[in-house]
Amino acid sequence: MPYDLKGRNVLITGGSRGLGAVLTRTFAAQGCNIAINFQSSETAAKDLAQEIEEKYHVKATIIKADVGITTECERCVGDTVKAIGGLDILIGNAGYTKFTENWGDLDALSEEDWDKCFAVNVKSKLALMRAAGPIFRENPDGGVFLITSSIAGVSQGGSSMAYSVTKAAQLHLMKCLASVCGPKIRVNAVLPGLLLTDWGNQYGEERIASLKDRAALKKETDLQDCANVFVDLAKNTSITGAKIQVDAGLYIAAP
Repeated sequence: MPYDLKGRNVLITGGSRGLGAVLTRTFAAQGCNIAINFQSSETAAKDLAQEIEEKYHVKATIIKADVGITTECERCVGDTVKAIGGLDILIGNAGYTKFTENWGDLDALSEEDWDKCFAVNVKSKLALMRAAGPIFRENPDGGVFLITSSIAGVSQGGSSMAYSVTKAAQLHLMKCLASVCGPKIRVNAVLPGLLLTDWGNQYGEERIASLKDRAALKKETDLQDCANVFVDLAKNTSITGAKIQVDAGLYIAAP
């Protein structure tokens, strides 16, 4: 039986901009109350919270937290419960990368760059699950943990090697969590291809055109198409431990 989203309480990390903002609007349209996590985009978060409250008549709150810090992840979950009355769905959307001109240059990134990628892309997901797990298990219908991953985690490419490696680690963590958190908690990941957000546009026109041309569908990944897959996974009570690619066929065209 599908998991009804109306009235569910949702925390979206990195929920104020880019794909996160689309996810916020999409889940609010399903009747969900939303906690929008942000790190620096406070104005965008406030405006988005006001927008969904007025348009969809749901509860919304904003939570400033750096999810690259374990204690901030814990606080983010706790503040969500206090502000909107519970937590049913957690979307680990916030990520980090540092673009490099030469993906294969082993000296392009510092140790600090690698550490930050690992902290935000991997450790934060574990910290969020640790904090949300007890809440999910107390919920009558359990809980859902969805992770925004990337096709960089299943290929040798993307914005940097550190991003690719940590996204691969993130996917294995997702499978490990799914294997031990059932039966009340479902854990899945969505793997977008090229998203033309503020981050994606950093590739530049030439690189973007090349990536579109390589994709089997000759286009970028549509942000709304991607967000809709998160909704489908949240509703589906028979899927856990899965990684769903939404990439316009970019991965299958990869060398």
